Amino acid sequence: MKLATLRTAEGTRAIRVEGERYAELGAPDVGAFLAQEDWRAQAEAVTPERPLAGADLAPVVPRPGKILCVGLNYRNHILEMGRELPEYPTLFAKYPEALIGPADPIALPPESHAVDWEAELALVIGATVRRASETEAAAAIAGFSVLNDVTTRDWQYRSPMWLQGKTFEGTTPFGPYLVTPDELPGGTTPALDLTCSVDGEQVQKANTDDLVFNPVELVRYASTILTLRPGDVIATGTPGGVGHARKPPRYLSDGARLVTEISGLGRLENVARDEHA
Repeated sequence: MKLATLRTAEGTRAIRVEGERYAELGAPDVGAFLAQEDWRAQAEAVTPERPLAGADLAPVVPRPGKILCVGLNYRNHILEMGRELPEYPTLFAKYPEALIGPADPIALPPESHAVDWEAELALVIGATVRRASETEAAAAIAGFSVLNDVTTRDWQYRSPMWLQGKTFEGTTPFGPYLVTPDELPGGTTPALDLTCSVDGEQVQKANTDDLVFNPVELVRYASTILTLRPGDVIATGTPGGVGHARKPPRYLSDGARLVTEISGLGRLENVARDEHA
């Protein structure tokens, strides 16, 4: 099934999407809906009857309790950046203020002149887990979505810690849907085609089977450190093709159209806009 968060005049609503129709789920957003133990049964019980055309979708989980991100997790991207394959995942954080919807403008901060793209598979947690076994980790994955970890490279590399370049407000498209693993080839370790284009030119192309640490392994690892709860998000990393690695480097500018797509999950279409233009 597909879940999403819809913006309405009265606030956001969690919805189930089927084809070109949707039904409301009685929760303010997908994160709140997943906090209910019987969320799967509740979603299956509704019949999508309202037309989806023209819907204004928010980030699929607007305010996750945690957004954990993984660096250097595609073999080809690691080689592109001149690094060795890691023994352990490289983790950093992002905050909810960074998130935008699947069609919202990307805010280009005036403080940065090196805003880059990073197409990613995101997983969303659907059950509370700590020190999860492989079976528990797989069962805790509610589904997958599309995310672009738009990064201010000049701020990222101001210090050895990446956080400040990864969480500028209003920069990170996330959505359009959460798709449950049963709809995807490979289930909780899906093999999906991922692409990213800038102004119609394809700049990234990969398959998620190139991940060094797959989604189940990432849930196991992260849950060793802290408790993962429904609505938490893990962005699993980006493949090769980022602008910073090009010679010369290429970055997003005002008016640039960024399209991020993963087969079976949907498409993000966002236009970069100078924040104070």
